[in-house]
Amino acid sequence: MAFSDYQLVEKALLYLEENAANQPSLDDVAEHIGLSPYHFQRLFKRWAGVSPKRFLQYLTVEHAKVLLRKSTSVLDTSYTVGLSGSGRLHDLFISVEAVTPGEFKSRGRDVEIRYGIHSTPFGNCIAAVTDRGICDLRFVNEENQRKVLAELTESWKNANMCEDLAASQEIVESIFTHPQPGKHLNIFLRGTNFQIKVWEALLEIPEGSVISYGELAKKINMPGSARAVGNAVGQNPIGYLIPCHRVIKSTGELGGFRSGTARKKAILGRELAEQPG
Repeated sequence: MAFSDYQLVEKALLYLEENAANQPSLDDVAEHIGLSPYHFQRLFKRWAGVSPKRFLQYLTVEHAKVLLRKSTSVLDTSYTVGLSGSGRLHDLFISVEAVTPGEFKSRGRDVEIRYGIHSTPFGNCIAAVTDRGICDLRFVNEENQRKVLAELTESWKNANMCEDLAASQEIVESIFTHPQPGKHLNIFLRGTNFQIKVWEALLEIPEGSVISYGELAKKINMPGSARAVGNAVGQNPIGYLIPCHRVIKSTGELGGFRSGTARKKAILGRELAEQPG
């Protein structure tokens, strides 16, 4: 999927977000992004699989409330750490390996991290891998690319960082372009015990489902810690794969996202569009 497609979709979503009170029409959005209504409709359906109108219906507060009511029971069933659903990551198994306390303190000493910047259906991303698994995945744009890369380097301050497009491209393709049923991906996490517990709980949320911060706090047996859970969600180092985009407010509003609310809408809306029925 061409990166330019996502740039136009993101621009459209931002416009809709900023002008929601005025209920802009298809013609208004198309004009804003510089396309005819016909070409905008075609582009959007090619990218999302559904029309812009249908896509936005998935992202309304009322639809989100329905999902929240359903998701609690779904999440209490057979899902364990690992992803399973009918979307792009169907049957892609994720296992987590956390750094040891000593490794956490050393901030990556003796660890080699290979990274690269690659295109995805949701814009460019920085992907970083070690011999023990994926350690970072963040969406970027031209404005914040250097800043995000500096943050990655700082978080693994003592690691040996090297650009390796081949190594990181293989990971990105296995996630976004050619997910293989049964493929096993390792995630190498560096965080506090609390953060890792939250990130592991995020992996239990199936595609097409959402959960509130409060319900996520209950899932880790820490009711009342919704604010702390929200902070941990916001610090998730492996975007998309650890699906923090599936956590929303209890009111049904989508809430914030480290990579921007437009991208959260794009990822969640596309996942919902790919669900059967």
